[in-house]
Formats: sequence, C-alpha cells, structure tokens
Amino acid sequence: MKKKILALTALGAAAALTLAGCSSDGAGGTGGGDSSADDKGTIKLGFLPSWTDGLSTAYLLQDQLEKIGYKVEMKTLTEAGPLYTGLAQGDVDMYPSAWPELTHAEYMEEYGDDIEDIGKYYENAKLTLAVPEYSKLTSIEDLKGKGTDFDGKIYGIEPGAGLTKQTQKMLPEYGLDSEYELVTSSTAAMLTELKTATDKQEDIVVTLWRPFWANEAFPVKDLEDPKGAMGEAEGLHFLGTKGFAEKFPEAAELIEQIKLDDEQYGALEDLVVNEYGEDKEAEAVDAWLEEYGDQFDWVATS
Repeated sequence: MKKKILALTALGAAAALTLAGCSSDGAGGTGGGDSSADDKGTIKLGFLPSWTDGLSTAYLLQDQLEKIGYKVEMKTLTEAGPLYTGLAQGDVDMYPSAWPELTHAEYMEEYGDDIEDIGKYYENAKLTLAVPEYSKLTSIEDLKGKGTDFDGKIYGIEPGAGLTKQTQKMLPEYGLDSEYELVTSSTAAMLTELKTATDKQEDIVVTLWRPFWANEAFPVKDLEDPKGAMGEAEGLHFLGTKGFAEKFPEAAELIEQIKLDDEQYGALEDLVVNEYGEDKEAEAVDAWLEEYGDQFDWVATS
C-alpha cells in the first residue's frame, strides 16, 4: 500500500498545472503500438494521473489508437480546470475519463460549446463520503455533533476537483459547515491520511468516488446519503475537442464503441495502478487485453 501511495505522490509531483506532459508513440514511447502503421495523425490525451479512472483509460486508448495507426501524446495535469480549458482550446484532443453529467457540469457549462462527447464508457460512477469499516457511523447524517471525533476535518482531494465542489455544497445541506473543515490538497495526500488513520484504527472521514481502487485497497465504507447531496450516479465519458470526430474519424469510431462494466473496469484499473504500476502501464494493458480482449468487438490488434 505504501508503494501505491508513493507512486501516486510521485505522479502528482511530476504533473504540471500547464499542458506540459511527456510524449509517447509507438516508435519509442510507453505504448505498445505498431511503429510501422500508417500515420493518421497525432492525438493528444490529457489526463490527471492521480485520478486513476483517467490514468487507466488513457493507456488503454493509447494502446488501441496506436494499433490503428495514430500517434499518441500523453499530457499530464493536476487539476480539472486547466484540462477542460486545454480541451476547449484544442491544446489537448481528448479527455479519456470525464464526469460531465454532474461532477464536471460547471466545466461543461463554461466550455461545452467547444467540446464534443465521443461516448460514455461506464454507467455507474458516483461521489462518496467514506469512513473506516470499523466506524459505527452509517450515514452522513451521523457526522453531525461528532466533529471532535474527527478533529473537525474531512479530508478531500484537489481544490479544483468536482468532488471538492460537490462536498462543499453537501456540508450545509446536512448542517455540517460550521462543524467541519474540508481539507484539500491532493489525492495522494488524502490517501496518506487515510492509510495513517486506518493503520492506527483511528477515526477519519474522507471524500472518495467509485470506481476507484482505494475502495477495495483500504478498509472503508461509504456513508449513506439520504439527502442525495453528493449527487446521483453518473456516466464516465470520453470527451474530445470540437471537431475531433471529423479530424480523427477512425479514432472516434473505435472510441465510441468502448463500454466497460464493473469487472472489466476494476481489472483494468487494478492492473495499471497496482499490479504493474508506473512505467509499466503498457504491460498492464497487454495483460488486461489478454484476459478481457475477446469480450469486445472494438479491440484493435497489432
């Protein structure tokens, strides 16, 4: 677990707030594409490494797009805002795991005219508040009056995340805004706090989301949300800059076919983040395709 958190911390430190990522292509990058394939253009994938839904699907897309003849350039960022700005301005061509229905709705209101939806690949994403399994609390309502047990803190992730904004909206709905402070910094920092607390069997409350590998890696449980203040379940989408499908028609055709269920998604994320880890993402995707590739019509093979 320490290795996983350190890896996320390193990813977060390496990523810049501006669009300054590492290039990779089939000839010498981290992907497994065929360098002899016809060059159909370069597609820039923008993602946040600490948000591992996007990390996992970015490397899956890199593998698939390179196999059908595109070059892929990976652009890493640390905040959703600059990513949506870059997408709208064409500095990145794709966001490989967006939450546009609810969590990122504000960004879509601002930038949606310059963004096109390439397809929804996962149906049941949701934002949560979580506590350790050993906690007696079962609902967000149970937090009221117990702020001293948690040192008045709820540990969150990046300040610009949709999860952060939704949690800030949730606090007054449950009357928690005068009792708790939402502490924001990074996903890696939140996971460090969670690990420290659960190792010591201490009380802690954190913001989490599903799908996310940490829900299985840590002894945590979601708090019920009877008011629905954390939002309903939503879909994860592939978003492109305006004109993406026209510029990259074969890529768009492949991408819009990608659909993942809970088992398929969970296995992909686990392999990319946990089993193989940083600098071995291409091997992780290969392993996932070996196990699950025959379940899909869209899989490109070199």
